[in-house]
Formats: sequence, structure tokens, C-alpha cells
Amino acid sequence: MTEHQLLQQLQREEEELRFEDFTNETAYQTGTAIIDKALREKKSIVVDIRKDGELLFYSRLNGTSSGNDDWIGWKNNVTHHFGRSSYHTHVLLKSQGSTVEASGLDPAAHKAEGGSFPLRLKGNDAILGTITVSGLPGDEDHGMVVSVLRELLGK
Repeated sequence: MTEHQLLQQLQREEEELRFEDFTNETAYQTGTAIIDKALREKKSIVVDIRKDGELLFYSRLNGTSSGNDDWIGWKNNVTHHFGRSSYHTHVLLKSQGSTVEASGLDPAAHKAEGGSFPLRLKGNDAILGTITVSGLPGDEDHGMVVSVLRELLGK
């Protein structure tokens, strides 16, 4: 797949994987589904779900560390700044031969790597929050979130 095709796929994911409503219970169900998938696949991850800046779900599996929490924050910052998944931003910047620093962002607070997915409602482009995974390579962190959202949203 070319970078252009991957960017189109990532954009479609963000358009398709939106919720009708997102409550604290939805965060719990989503986070638990991601953790269950990671346990089945024997993956060590951290899951962080935030809405309107408020932490609604957090879980850290064995084999992860506070370093993963740093990555959660850095990827969340990228998603909120660019308005796209952190993986979309990673692929876009790479395709342009650019970096977060070239975008005027502090590289100590922003890392364009996969794993943070924008939380949006159907019919609304505003980002309500993020669903973020850390612990795997960036494309796999992203894939973990997307695969569970597809299941939960019936896509």
C-alpha cells in the first residue's frame, strides 16, 4: 500500500468509527474490550480513554511502564493539535519529509507515532477526546484501537 492509499484508509477510519453517544459506560466498555483483546493476543499495553480532558478509563497490563504513560500524553497532544489520529499524522509527516518540530511543536511534548485515535460523535467533527494505546509499535497500537472500534461499532 502506498503512503497516499494508507492516508486515505486512515481518513476513512476516522470518518466511519464514530459513536452515537459516548458516556462513562461507553468508555469502560471500549477500554475493557481493548484490554481483553490484548490479553487474548498476549500483548502488553496501556489503554487511556479521555473525554473533554477527563480520564474515563485507564488500564496498564504487565510488561508496561510509566514510559508508556509518557507516550500516551505525547500521542494525545498530536491528535488534539492536528485533529487526526496520531498514526495519520505520523504517516503524513513522513510522506512530506517533515517532523513535529517543523510544524512548530515542542518535540518534548509531541510525538507523531501511532496509537491515539480521535473520539468523535456521528455528524460532528469536533474531537471530544482520545482513545489511546501504548506498548506496541505505533501501527500496531493504532490497529488495536481500530480493530476493537470496528467490532463495537459493527463496521
